[in-house]
Amino acid sequence: MLALLIVAVVIAMVGWALQLMQAASDRKEFSLMLAGCMVCSAAVGLAAVMVMTFTSVGRIEAQLQAGGVSLDGISLPWDASFDSTR
Repeated sequence: MLALLIVAVVIAMVGWALQLMQAASDRKEFSLMLAGCMVCSAAVGLAAVMVMTFTSVGRIEAQLQAGGVSLDGISLPWDASFDSTR
């Protein structure tokens, strides 16, 4: 239910941004174009946060139950065990 509400808000924000950009084009006002771009950017940010929130909860829980994430297999350039012959 919450996801549908957020999707509706994102769609409304994109519609509002398009209206602002159309008004900017009609009136030849750059400030309205910037406002439309800012509203559109906010909509994209909200959509990105929504996707990250609703898709990663299961993965985080699975990693916590499996013992977490280990970085032991990563070889860093400043690590003493780094193979310099590569």
